[in-house]
Amino acid sequence: MTSTTDASFLTQEAYDRLKAEYDHLTGEGRTEISRQIEEAREEGDLKENGGYHAAREEQGKMELRIRQLDALLRDAVVGGPSVKEGTVAPGMVVTVQMFGETEHFLLGSREIVGDSSDLDVYSEKSPLGSAINGKSVGETTSYNAPNGKSIEVKITEATPYK
Repeated sequence: MTSTTDASFLTQEAYDRLKAEYDHLTGEGRTEISRQIEEAREEGDLKENGGYHAAREEQGKMELRIRQLDALLRDAVVGGPSVKEGTVAPGMVVTVQMFGETEHFLLGSREIVGDSSDLDVYSEKSPLGSAINGKSVGETTSYNAPNGKSIEVKITEATPYK
């Protein structure tokens, strides 16, 4: 692991899911896309070969995802947050009061919940995330929105993501 500021919190389940995706893409995925490119190449003139260009574009997307997963898995902190319940940290589901309304979200990476959750996710590096990270239930803090306005936030709950 490089440094804790670059690290992303991941549950064991999320880590295992992303590792399986990485293993598939670096093994079977690369083999399959290479086969598709070779088949398209055999069709003739590459300048006007739509199948070849589509396969090469797909290969580029796959290689980008492999690099993203590699960095994420290499720098991941796996397990539950190392803070007591009630303290905001990556991996905690946080409830706050903002603008007179209640917001409920996960502080951390979208990769933790995957595509199956409708839980909002805010990075701990975002303006809101960095303002509340390390704070405790009952505390009020503020952060500057991109438009320059100061926004007040009261933390009402912080529990580990399950």
